[in-house]
Amino acid sequence: MYEIFLTKDARNFYKRAEINIVRKLNRCFDQLRQNPYEHPNIKTLKGILSGHYRYRVGDYRVIYRINTEPKQVFM
Repeated sequence: MYEIFLTKDARNFYKRAEINIVRKLNRCFDQLRQNPYEHPNIKTLKGILSGHYRYRVGDYRVIYRINTEPKQVFM
């Protein structure tokens, strides 16, 4: 299982988000804890954000990178 870390901006957004967005984000976080590489909403990014991934949550995109040892996901 992967451990999830949110940046200060991500934490602030999460705290202010509407309840339906929070529920969707919680499902996203649960999925990323299990497997941050494979899901229909996950894509690898290119260009400046090469090495990062994005997870689509409705109209929002969660941008993250993965540290494999120890198993961590940074957003």
